[in-house]
Amino acid sequence: MGPVSEPTRPARRGRLARSAAAFAALLGLASYVAFHQMTGSTGTPRCTVGTGDNRYEFTPEQASNAATISAVGTTRGLPERAVTIALATALQESALRNIQHGDRDSLGLFQQRPSMGWGTPAQIMDPVYSSGKFYEGLEKVRGYSRLPLTVAAQKVQKSGFPQAYAKHEPDATLLSAALTGRSPAALSCTSSDAEGRPGDPEQVRAELVRAFGEKAAPKAVTGGPSAGRSAAEPPVLVVPVRATGGSGTATGAGPAERRGWELAQWAVARADTLRITEVAYGDRVWRAGEAGGGWSKVSGAAAAGAGSVRMRLAQ
Repeated sequence: MGPVSEPTRPARRGRLARSAAAFAALLGLASYVAFHQMTGSTGTPRCTVGTGDNRYEFTPEQASNAATISAVGTTRGLPERAVTIALATALQESALRNIQHGDRDSLGLFQQRPSMGWGTPAQIMDPVYSSGKFYEGLEKVRGYSRLPLTVAAQKVQKSGFPQAYAKHEPDATLLSAALTGRSPAALSCTSSDAEGRPGDPEQVRAELVRAFGEKAAPKAVTGGPSAGRSAAEPPVLVVPVRATGGSGTATGAGPAERRGWELAQWAVARADTLRITEVAYGDRVWRAGEAGGGWSKVSGAAAAGAGSVRMRLAQ
């Protein structure tokens, strides 16, 4: 019996060791998931707009570019429909990525061609410039807001596949509703790098002015290590909310409130690029490190009020 029983012991020990290792791995995975659920860390940063089945999920890079396209449009005094057309076009042409390649010499968000007079390569690769050039072309299309989206986009782009724009209209509509401020607290993002490089208040100010004009310049900056501020607190920019024309005059939320949500959701969409960790407007606050990256209802000191949008930067 001895020779028969001896070989079974190592095999049993091997099975036990493998079972223990598998259990440890599962325990580790469960701990990882539980930790990230409790801390709000979600791995790869992502953004969403809309709710339930009527929702579009995209990357922070795409969100940043979409926010720029929208801001350039509303700053020109154009309606939400113009922003929807522009976003659908960029979704088709570049998937909302500022790419340095394309068909022949096509470049950027809208795949504009230097050889066709859209500008220099450096200009086209600037999202503010390329968005402005698209809107410039759209404004020349008579009655564009009443045309089917594919027709309006094609009159600007002159694409070889004009019907391709249509499939992006639902996502572009969700994006434009949020980014023009018509849908409050509809756009949210998560971040896995809230403790990364610090934010630069001057960079945020410059980007606000480039996108929205001088009226969007912060009226105050507090905290941060610069002159006269406490290095113990992260920089906070207070951006005034002033009603504008264009999309801000539509029905629904008042012009000032809609403008506030436009600025607030621009900040969330650009948070990963500009190192914005918190955005507050009215009685809502978005924080980069929270699970789901959504907006929370708050009161007291955490609320920003309706007269300004407060942006806290990474330190």
